[in-house]
Amino acid sequence: MLRALGVPITDYSFEDCQLAMADGQLRLPVDTCLLEFAKLVRRLGLKPQNTEKVLQDYGNRARKLEGQKLDLDDFAQFLDVPVSEMLRDMFALFDEHEDCCMDIREYVIALSVVCRPAKTLETMKLAFKMFEAEEDGAITEMELAVILKTALGVTHLSVSHLFTAIDPEDTGKITFDKFRCFVEQQPDFAEAYLYTENAGLHSSPSANGICPDFSPKDHDGTIDGLLKKHN
Repeated sequence: MLRALGVPITDYSFEDCQLAMADGQLRLPVDTCLLEFAKLVRRLGLKPQNTEKVLQDYGNRARKLEGQKLDLDDFAQFLDVPVSEMLRDMFALFDEHEDCCMDIREYVIALSVVCRPAKTLETMKLAFKMFEAEEDGAITEMELAVILKTALGVTHLSVSHLFTAIDPEDTGKITFDKFRCFVEQQPDFAEAYLYTENAGLHSSPSANGICPDFSPKDHDGTIDGLLKKHN
């Protein structure tokens, strides 16, 4: 009926709208690809019933891979699902360099955000566990950038200002405990250290509101439309 009336429509669900409006410490930018990711998770039936248990299991399995890149078949095997066009679309979201491989840790982070959008610290704790070095339980600035870029669903993100604030001793590494202590002292850390620094890189997050049209303007029903927007 909406199509017949010429009214703009979207195939995002109310659950996707809740994701966009979630009151977490990392508000999603209006151009985030996590909304597309959430739609694919729903269509593929990949949202876990026992969220915490499944995320921890995924996190442990991803950590054992130690950053090893997966191709599409490996990705399907990790999720225990058949290869399909929708799975290809999801894989393309994480195939950042278009070299037919992805880091499964990024999928786990994105899934954590979709499943518990308001629980920023839980997602960050899971991410640190997957990226941290065994000898000191710490991550580098580059790894923090990957984590936060994935959690926000954006292509580019600078975290230098934030990392320096968390690591004033200039050790080049931070632990989750250091990150958590910093966030407890600076609950609006994203506003102060991320959104301002990256204002020119991507659209600023909506003010806890909803994007009027989730679908990218040049989205033609395929993943290509989405990738054009983010590249």
